[in-house]
Amino acid sequence: MSANARSVWLPPADWSAAYDNRAAVGQDAVEGFIADITAKASAFRAEMTRLGRARLDQAYGDRPRQRFDLFLPNSSPTALAVFVHGGYWRTFDKSYWSHLAAGALARDAAVAIPSYTLCPEARISEITQEITTFLHRIAAEIDGPIHLAGHSAGGHLVARLASSVLDRGLGERIAKVVSISGVHDLRPLLRTEMNVDLRLDLKEARAESPTLLAPVDGVDLTCWAGADELPAFRLQNRLLAEMWGMLGAKAEAIEAEGKNHFTVVEDLAAPESELTRTLLA
Repeated sequence: MSANARSVWLPPADWSAAYDNRAAVGQDAVEGFIADITAKASAFRAEMTRLGRARLDQAYGDRPRQRFDLFLPNSSPTALAVFVHGGYWRTFDKSYWSHLAAGALARDAAVAIPSYTLCPEARISEITQEITTFLHRIAAEIDGPIHLAGHSAGGHLVARLASSVLDRGLGERIAKVVSISGVHDLRPLLRTEMNVDLRLDLKEARAESPTLLAPVDGVDLTCWAGADELPAFRLQNRLLAEMWGMLGAKAEAIEAEGKNHFTVVEDLAAPESELTRTLLA
């Protein structure tokens, strides 16, 4: 007689450690990663400015961080790609990630990268509204289908955009959503030290968790994580794909071999990478 299959999830002894990507990867590796992307992003902006294909630091609101950069392909854009940065809603801005636009640009998409007000100055629900305002602003400027990508907290935000935040007309333009190492259920973060800055309560965590919300009709979702990520992030990756798939969305979960929480996003800079092809499919 064969044994019954069993899957067991044991809650972590330390919830903060369960979501601490810097500790998991190592501080030296993270600092090296940040130095590398800072240099690449700066060089990319300089070159795109020289070519006349960068529109930098455009406003989509009145707050200081409500700004975005727009990069244009060689010819008229056939689509709009958006990248929303991560950092647990508390760190980074658009300037660290400019070079990730290269992959989509080579495939004839315009690429917009926004900043947003960070926690604790803003709550996560306010950040959702900021990114919604940004998307309406840039969608009015660039025609065509919209392809959304976000990393970590940015993965949460693009999934949140695809969960009934947008008006019907804009929602119908969303051709693809790729959440890269996204946090899709915010309730575990209530138990972490970072919640001092996030200021989540259970009501907001429920309201802002894409796994607890319905996707817009026709959404095409890929949840993409590194195979070397923390177990909590791999679970978050699978969870949204499974939940939205059960609600009728086209959804898949992928784990990229040899990638951790930081390196998993690098392939967006390569036009022929599987990640870029998935985003622009």
